[in-house]
Amino acid sequence: MRVAGSRSSQPAGTDPAVRAARNAVSAVFFSAGFIYASWASRIPQIRALLGVGPGVLGLVLLSGAVGSALGTPLSGLLIGWLGERRTVVVMAWAAVAGLIVAAAGCRLGSAGIPVVAAGLFVFGFGNGAWDVAMNVQGAAVERELGRAILPKFHAGWSIGTVAGAGAGAVMVALHVPVPVHLIAAALIVAVAVPAAARRFLPSARTADHPDADHPDPGPPRRRALAAWTDPRTLLIGLFVLCMAFTEGTGNDWLSLGVIDGYHTIAALGTLTFALFLAAMTAGRWFGPAIIDRYGRVPVLRVCCATALAGLLMIVFGRVLPVALAGAILMGLGTSLGFPVGLSAAADDPRYAAPRVSTAASIGYLAFLAGPPAIGFLADQVGVLRSITVAGVLVAVAFVLARFTAPLPRAAERGTARTASPPHPG
Repeated sequence: MRVAGSRSSQPAGTDPAVRAARNAVSAVFFSAGFIYASWASRIPQIRALLGVGPGVLGLVLLSGAVGSALGTPLSGLLIGWLGERRTVVVMAWAAVAGLIVAAAGCRLGSAGIPVVAAGLFVFGFGNGAWDVAMNVQGAAVERELGRAILPKFHAGWSIGTVAGAGAGAVMVALHVPVPVHLIAAALIVAVAVPAAARRFLPSARTADHPDADHPDPGPPRRRALAAWTDPRTLLIGLFVLCMAFTEGTGNDWLSLGVIDGYHTIAALGTLTFALFLAAMTAGRWFGPAIIDRYGRVPVLRVCCATALAGLLMIVFGRVLPVALAGAILMGLGTSLGFPVGLSAAADDPRYAAPRVSTAASIGYLAFLAGPPAIGFLADQVGVLRSITVAGVLVAVAFVLARFTAPLPRAAERGTARTASPPHPG
């Protein structure tokens, strides 16, 4: 299926512009993962430089989460005004600037805490808006190709985090100062992202043109507000939230839960977490082909069931090998929820930006509320038992998965637009 503004009669898979855009989006996702992991890999050294304890460090890191929580919902407006390419470039530069400020603040010791917090706020804001914009462009590439590919882009983000963390480990081993490392990583991304984004597809805001059957969606502000009143988008957002909560639970608590619950050494807890991440990355890389064959809803429901089974194995497995197998199942099960949910929100290219922004904003609430919620419950029943709350949300996601089904008559709209001549301008 092709969308409005198709540039040639070639199949999407052989269209050089589409291939170039696919590679460009992959590079941008990789860059986002790389810059995030570059920062995260140096947090222990940053804590030492600032001379703060875990409590103060948590508040400093929260400033980045607050920035992201603001950037994500505002991204729909930004994309409506600038388009995906300019939004990605400008917000990537904002993230780079924030990281450079935070890196410079580390040199000031405890006096640099406000500087680091301010830098992280800008870093988080840029990352939040950048994330939505690259997902909107990824969904546009997916429509042009006529097959699922957005989860592969998210796998690219995961690969970028591995590269960033690996580079960070090398920098630590070589005793490279934190500011030097982070500023170098930021400058690499500042150059790489604009170079890649030049090959993006034209923005949906200019590629789609109103007609009698598809009236003008209106200015960006009206489209952004309309997305927050669209029932399907809100339900997809709830689905994304449930899956994001489960993914975040695995990221934040799985290792500690296995160490405490199974009374095992830290290395085996880390191994459990590594298996979870590897399975999630593999699911995102190989999952699109399964979606193309069986459809979104059936695959997502199987994912929910798989994640729930894995989680129950971890919590009630009694022996560590069962928990390790459960971590693999949980990783596979959670792999497709977030990216496929955003892909579903972008089904109508006219409203892709505000709807992806809305669904992502709802989903990201899980990353803000999840850690303290699990932490509070863990104080009462232990870490391992506390993660069962994610199982309840996975069950809810199983029910909500039906709202990710492709929009009715999407194929007919795509065919009609392809057949009509391009609108000037």
